[in-house]
Amino acid sequence: MRAICAIAKKEILDGIRNRWIVATTLLLAALALTLTFLGSAPTGSVGASPLAVTLVSLSSLSILLLPLIALLLSYDAICGEFDRGTMLLLLSYPVSRSNLILGKFVGHLSILGFSTVIGYGSAAIALAATGADISGWQSFLSMIGTSVLLGSAFLALGYLISASVADRGAAGGLAIGVWLLFVLIYDMALLGLLVVDQGKVITAPVLNAFLLFNPADAYRVLNLTGIGGISQFTGMAGLSQDAALPVAGLLLALLLWTAVPLAITTLVLKRRQV
Repeated sequence: MRAICAIAKKEILDGIRNRWIVATTLLLAALALTLTFLGSAPTGSVGASPLAVTLVSLSSLSILLLPLIALLLSYDAICGEFDRGTMLLLLSYPVSRSNLILGKFVGHLSILGFSTVIGYGSAAIALAATGADISGWQSFLSMIGTSVLLGSAFLALGYLISASVADRGAAGGLAIGVWLLFVLIYDMALLGLLVVDQGKVITAPVLNAFLLFNPADAYRVLNLTGIGGISQFTGMAGLSQDAALPVAGLLLALLLWTAVPLAITTLVLKRRQV
């Protein structure tokens, strides 16, 4: 545990030194505040509360932005150490390769979690300052927590990429490819299948399985169909009726998308020659 904490502290200090924490926090705060003030403007016409519309806006932002930030944080976590020649130095200390992975992961997740909580928390403070009704703040806290879980899943995928390739250039290219696949291409392909199939093969259970195979979709269903009365304004009304996935199952899917890639990363690193 001491080794994990030491490595995590090193990653956090590197994040401070490289301005990662400041940059991501300011970016998320700026976008969150923009969506809060602009996105809540039409709430009178759609009959939804400003907090509900802000939740939808920030959830949509998280699907696009947090996976990319997480992959940029983690894509060179392993191969970068090999490129710089510091991996041998790290492993010369009394630390196992699994502890090395966990320490880096805890450090990067701390950076991502801090930026998300402060960035999105500024939106809640802004809503409260304007006198908006924030009685559903529990949903807001749930959105922040699941956003961190979404980021952790893509951090783990970034580590798997980083441990599987030889150089940072290849890792960066694969990281962008993974982001495009899960955030953009997967949903477009699934939508095309649904249109062509017309419900003949892709029934509700099959659709549920497809959604769980993508952490971004698990997050989307968890947040954009779980806000009372707002799913009809997000284009998710039909999906909320067909994809009857329990909250516990969606949370478990996000946790597995974190745990499984980390476990595979550890196995790959143990077999890799230093």
